[in-house]
Amino acid sequence: MTTLLTIAAKEIRDGLRNRWVVATTLLMAALALTLSFLGAAPTGTVGVGPMEVTIVSLSSLTIFLLPLIALLLSFDAVVGEIDRGTMMLLLSYPVARWQVLIGKFLGHAAIIAFATVLGYGAAGVALSMGNAEIGAESWHAFAALIGSSVLLGTAFTALGYLASTLVRDRGTAAGIAVAVWLGFVLLYDMGLLGLLVADGGRTLNGELLNWLLLANPADAYRLFNLTGFAGVSQFAGTAGLAAHARFSPATLLVVLAAWGVAPLALAAVVFSRRQI
Repeated sequence: MTTLLTIAAKEIRDGLRNRWVVATTLLMAALALTLSFLGAAPTGTVGVGPMEVTIVSLSSLTIFLLPLIALLLSFDAVVGEIDRGTMMLLLSYPVARWQVLIGKFLGHAAIIAFATVLGYGAAGVALSMGNAEIGAESWHAFAALIGSSVLLGTAFTALGYLASTLVRDRGTAAGIAVAVWLGFVLLYDMGLLGLLVADGGRTLNGELLNWLLLANPADAYRLFNLTGFAGVSQFAGTAGLAAHARFSPATLLVVLAAWGVAPLALAAVVFSRRQI
C-alpha cells in the first residue's frame, strides 16, 4: 500500500505542476459556474428549480468534456514513460509492475476527482448563495452528479491506460484515445438509433435496448443522472424513460464502477506480459 501511495503521490505532484491540468480545472469551474448562473434564469418562468436545470446542463457537459480530459491525461501513462526511458528506471526498484500501473492510475484518478469536485463544487456554492430555495432531494441529486462524474472520469482513465499498454508508440495511443472518445460519446448512440430505425422494433425491444445502453459508460452515466431523481427526470423530459428503466440507480453506479475496474485489470495483465 505504501508503494501505491508513493507512486500515486508522484503522479499527483506532476499533475499539479502541469499547466494543462490546472487550465482544465479552471475551465471546468468556469463552465460549471456559467451553467449554474444560466440555470437560475428559468426558475420563475417555467416552475423548475435552478438546481435541476444545472444538473441537466452539467450532465450534458460532463459526457462530452470529462471523458476527453481523462483520455488525454492517461493515454501516454505507460507508453510515454517507456518512450522517455523512465519506466525502466522505475522498474529497476523493488516494485511490481501492477503496483506501478495501479499507483499511476490512482494518481490520475485523484486529479480527475479533484478537478471535478472543485469545478462542480464551485457551481454548488454559487447556487447556495442565490435567492432560490433548494430542497434536500435536489442537493442529493447534485451530490450524486459529482460522484458519478468522478466514476465516469475514472472509467475513461482506465480505458486510456488500456490503450497505453496495448501499443508501442504515443501517436497510436493518442489515436486510440480519440477513437474511444468518438465511439462512446458520439457514434455509439447514433449507431444505436440507426439500428432501431432499421430494425423497426422487430428485434430491438425495450429490454434489449436497456442492456445495450449499459455497454456504454456515457449512457450509464446519463441514465443515472437523468432518470435517478424525479425532479430532474421530469425537467429533462426523461420521466417516461425513468418509468420503464430496468435498472436502479445503485445498479447504474455499479456499472460505472465496473467500467473503471475491468479495463484497468486488463491493462495490468497486458502490462505484466509486455517486454520493455
